[in-house]
Amino acid sequence: MRTTFRKFDPAVDRKFLILLSGILWSVVGIMLCRLAVHWLSQVNGQNAVGPGATGLVLAFLIYHFGFTKLVHKNIGRILSKEGKVCIFAFQPWKSYLTILIMIGMGAGLRHSPVPKPWLAVVYIGFGGAMLLSSLVYYRNFFKEIA
Repeated sequence: MRTTFRKFDPAVDRKFLILLSGILWSVVGIMLCRLAVHWLSQVNGQNAVGPGATGLVLAFLIYHFGFTKLVHKNIGRILSKEGKVCIFAFQPWKSYLTILIMIGMGAGLRHSPVPKPWLAVVYIGFGGAMLLSSLVYYRNFFKEIA
């Protein structure tokens, strides 16, 4: 019975799982930054500079102090697997709950009365950090295929 279900397991080579992780982090990062830039484009140019710059600083801080450790941990876990790996294994299973909570919080914030330029700071922070982190996945992918 177990082998019957195994053939439906969407598995890929672990090096391609690293590439897929990088692509996913890039797509989400771009989506968050695009929303933030859209919000900032609706305010006076000078009023957008402060939140935009603050968001960029926040992105580097989140990347350096938060996401780098997480990305290296994920890459190490992926590389420790043997053979083909389930396509959903780019994150540990318990992280999916955190992801769902963050998606819910983001949706709640977007529909809240919080001014969009303030939200743009957070969105640029997390989106930029995800984009920077995706570069670590890409670097490791190219190291694996070399």
